[in-house]
Amino acid sequence: MSRARQEGAWRLVAASAFADVADAWNALNDASFRSPVLHSEFVAPLLAHFGQGRERIALLDGQGSLQCATIVAQANVFVWNTFQPSQAPIGLWLQKEGASGLPSQPVFESLAARSGVLVAMIGVNQLDPDHVARPGPDRAQTLSTDDYIRTARIRISGSFDDYWAARGKNLRANMKKQRAKLESEGVAPRLECLTQATDVAAAIVDYGRLESAGWKASGGTAVDADNAQGRFYRAVLENFCARGAGRIYRYFYGDRLVAMDLCIAHAGTMVILKTAFDETIKGTSPAFLMRYEYLPAIFANREFSRVEFYGRVMDWHTRWTDEVRTVYHATAYRWQFAQQLDQMRRRHAARGQAREAALAVSSTTVSSTTSEADAS
Repeated sequence: MSRARQEGAWRLVAASAFADVADAWNALNDASFRSPVLHSEFVAPLLAHFGQGRERIALLDGQGSLQCATIVAQANVFVWNTFQPSQAPIGLWLQKEGASGLPSQPVFESLAARSGVLVAMIGVNQLDPDHVARPGPDRAQTLSTDDYIRTARIRISGSFDDYWAARGKNLRANMKKQRAKLESEGVAPRLECLTQATDVAAAIVDYGRLESAGWKASGGTAVDADNAQGRFYRAVLENFCARGAGRIYRYFYGDRLVAMDLCIAHAGTMVILKTAFDETIKGTSPAFLMRYEYLPAIFANREFSRVEFYGRVMDWHTRWTDEVRTVYHATAYRWQFAQQLDQMRRRHAARGQAREAALAVSSTTVSSTTSEADAS
């Protein structure tokens, strides 16, 4: 970012004022990343349902327009981080320069100074390298970066037949085998796509039933129409469906609902926010079959240029796509000594983790040796 771009001052406003800056926020998103999960119709429900009331919207003006925007929350007296509830797949960070790397040190210095006298570092979480190129070694004096997760997407290019032919032989054979199994059992699969805002509430109830019957129920993380997650996803899907940009795919075996995808779209990108399926079904994969049913229309209609999974890459992701990239965290330092202290803290934490791992291995070895001696 050029020196001219760095001119201007950050404004910090209460998160409760997000509606007042939503238009400017969306204009910046459309001038840069054009992401569905950075649109105000996604961000506003995040703040409403998962904000703690202490978040601040940070806006950097320059050259007569908004240059950067984010939402920050205080971690402690020395550190602020971008607001990052688990429902947000990428960091809430926008910048005019698009995928040209993070702004230079003076920009972060000014944000830290605006946040508080003692603020020494700003953590910018879960950056998509497609949006913000990961800084290179030349930025080592002002920034540090850490891997977060690898994530995958499907690029919509060519025909579905070409895309499918490029998939692995095992996936293609498996889908054919599963469809044949359903047919032999007299099960008629059916795909439904809901796009109307009036259908969202009932769909979230159905989604909650599917997810609550699976492994997430035991951990208390399942979506339910009456919990914060359910209310959040209902609000998001109603927002996007109201302007024709939300899709709820539902897949049935006969009259039995067996899988769902909750999706939102903007400017050529569709994001699969959530997936649930009936985990009691054996011998077929409802979620796989559902996507095999709806992807051909996406390729045919050319409404989207890519479909984002935005979750940690699993083995099944790599069956659907070869496009994988690493989402990363960045930490920007106000002063060089703050970076040195942070590096010392990281080394100390790494040594502690190494000791714990070594003790765990040693304990396992002793336990194993003792058991063998007892058995003899």
